[in-house]
Amino acid sequence: MNNKMRTSTLESLNMGSVLDIFKNGKLPVNNDELIDKVFGPKNNRGAMIISGASGIVGAGKVMQFASRLKPYNIPIIALDLPGAPDGISKQYKGLVRAFGRDGANDIMKNIIQLTYDGKSLPETLKSYNPKFLLEAIPEQLELKKVHYQLFKKEFPGIHIWSVTSGFPSKQLGVDIAHPAFPHEINKVFEIVEKQPSVQTQLLWSLGLIPMQMSDDWSFVLDVFFCGLMLASLQYQEKSNMPYWKADKYVRQIIGPNPFRAHDAIGAKGANFLTWSCLYHLSKAYGPLFKPTQSLDEHKDSGQNWYPPDHFRPMVNWHLDNKGKEELHQIIFGALFQMTSIMIKEKRADFVSMNAIGELCAQFTKGLLATMRNQGNTNIINTVKAYQKLHPEAAKTKWYPDVFKKMDTPEWLQLYVNAEHDGKVGVITISRESYNSDVDAELNRAIDWLKKNKIKRVILTSDFHLSTQMVGADTTEFFPALTDTREGYRIAFNWSKTARRFYNEFDISLGFINGKRCMGGMLELMMHCHYLFADTDTSLAMPEVTLPVIPGMEGCHWSIRKAKPTDRNKLISMLMDGKQVKAKDAVGWFVDYASSLENGLKKAWEIMQEGTSALPIRKVEANALKISVKAAKIPNSRNPEFEEARKAIADCIEQACGAPLTKAIEIQARHSADFMVTKLCRKGRVGSEYDKIMQ
Repeated sequence: MNNKMRTSTLESLNMGSVLDIFKNGKLPVNNDELIDKVFGPKNNRGAMIISGASGIVGAGKVMQFASRLKPYNIPIIALDLPGAPDGISKQYKGLVRAFGRDGANDIMKNIIQLTYDGKSLPETLKSYNPKFLLEAIPEQLELKKVHYQLFKKEFPGIHIWSVTSGFPSKQLGVDIAHPAFPHEINKVFEIVEKQPSVQTQLLWSLGLIPMQMSDDWSFVLDVFFCGLMLASLQYQEKSNMPYWKADKYVRQIIGPNPFRAHDAIGAKGANFLTWSCLYHLSKAYGPLFKPTQSLDEHKDSGQNWYPPDHFRPMVNWHLDNKGKEELHQIIFGALFQMTSIMIKEKRADFVSMNAIGELCAQFTKGLLATMRNQGNTNIINTVKAYQKLHPEAAKTKWYPDVFKKMDTPEWLQLYVNAEHDGKVGVITISRESYNSDVDAELNRAIDWLKKNKIKRVILTSDFHLSTQMVGADTTEFFPALTDTREGYRIAFNWSKTARRFYNEFDISLGFINGKRCMGGMLELMMHCHYLFADTDTSLAMPEVTLPVIPGMEGCHWSIRKAKPTDRNKLISMLMDGKQVKAKDAVGWFVDYASSLENGLKKAWEIMQEGTSALPIRKVEANALKISVKAAKIPNSRNPEFEEARKAIADCIEQACGAPLTKAIEIQARHSADFMVTKLCRKGRVGSEYDKIMQ
């Protein structure tokens, strides 16, 4: 029996645990089997219908499903009313960018566009044997109900999902798959159903991200998205600040621009959907969710929130401390009160709820992680202050008691989980970028495994929420742009965490499951005794292009593990920032690259048999004499790029030229010193800081 810190999100889909995946040497479900279950056998496959296919949501989902179901020759029936705006053609350019013109044209061959009058279905639809309907028609309850009855009468047994952003399943009479925006690329679906279905498992198998939700108004994403918009409007009305200026201050403290987001989606539709969600939430819960007068007006007019750029004056208007405090109290007070309701109702597991804020609402940090870091007392005080500023909120219930037990694994391990079978442990990361929360949770997971006397461990993604590992969260480095102590603290402490996988386990194995692993995440994984990856996984150390200096020992750790004849390959990787496929890096960077199933089996073989299954490449602890110049890296003829290269080259030579015990401090110092340079400030981290914080 497996022991675990908390239940994994994969288990909520009835697909077992990550430890089970390694034990069984395969994924819990098979694409071909699921396709047969959902669409019928190969010789009699049915179609998928997307109704309302010309709208923003419908057109995006047509492209997303058509591209993923193309290998199985599943027809995608794009159904809408005659004369509906042609949203599908607008998506074609994006399809070309992703798949090339030939690939896009091949996908389009499986998309059949049909029209109907809303009262009866086209006769030709029967020839396609529809098995699955994704409904994306306007948010009108009675209209939707009539729509479902039409399909159920013509095609008994057809599986129906609604993409509704607000109506509960019990009102609609069908299950729900609410997709996140942008609809053609965002992989997240909020699923409402009694039990995880084969359709939900198929989404996961196709590389999408289904999350199980309870059957309550507006689920989770739109409480966050619409709730932030409402709080921003309340702040704007109180301060009389222009919408675009309020947007900038909201972005500083939480991440997204709510007003700009509505304009980007399409103000006419987005304003109505936000108003609709808040209106129905206010009827169900109280005036905490009541739309403001300005939202009522924009819902009716469909007007953008931002004026044209030439009508937007550059006002040097800075908030004083009182203004900043009120901004925090309104934005976070509203969201904290709303979140307490969702937690009380158990709308989703904590990990999924937190992830939705980041993956969909674009919060810099998940709201539950923010609350955990704030603590119970600060949460309560913030909500009370908000209710004084906005007395209507005090007329709606909220549940401060849900924040009293924030020392449980469900609260403490929002990004990192651990499980073991008594001998082998698995640590999973469900966040795509490394930050201070992930670092703290990794240390708790390691401590928990060591307490349980686990000496062999696999470090990997969670096979669900994290489909890639993109490096370090650049917002973590904002304080380091002006304070070398902050830069040193981050680099040194994160490196200490990474070293634990090499120093504190008899065998550790970093298993990269996903399309890419880069930067800080790759530095973390390379600290394991073994590094495994899918054959076509892209690996990169792109720091030179940002530019920053790798902070988690990327300038020396992998070089110390490589043969002398292979070290120049790693130097080139650091100096160019280019991606390399895992299959091309075997022996000098990666220990094993293969198909997913073979990798799972080999990893488990090592966990059972030890190093006899595959020799360990040890890290050279003594000082190495490394000359970057000898690697003969071609000059880029870009002075700034060459300056960044020079800084990384100095770090490589000095960190490698010291004993391993000293190298951690040397690399951390180089990383910190570079962060305060003009070159770094002109790069990606500095530009993001200026864009968000200035």
